[in-house]
Amino acid sequence: MAARAVKFGGYLKELRIHLCQKSSQSQGVRDFIEKHYVDLKKANPKFPILIRECNGIQPRMYARYAQGKESSVPLTNLKAEDVMKQLETLVAVK
Repeated sequence: MAARAVKFGGYLKELRIHLCQKSSQSQGVRDFIEKHYVDLKKANPKFPILIRECNGIQPRMYARYAQGKESSVPLTNLKAEDVMKQLETLVAVK
């Protein structure tokens, strides 16, 4: 399944994804990165998408917007498609 071309707006400044390299709770996030990261970077080549791996943490996605505002969503036990839906939710926030 190819990633939908999610184009990030100018109000979104950074996207961070935190996950564990081994835990089953982060499996969907690892699958999401494997399936969708390349297409997201192609659609947003200069946009910073940061992947942070740390043993034993709960997976979470953070979005930083203009003027320092931040939002985050938990990604624990989600499938790759559900992680994409969470991403679309964060991108839609203005």
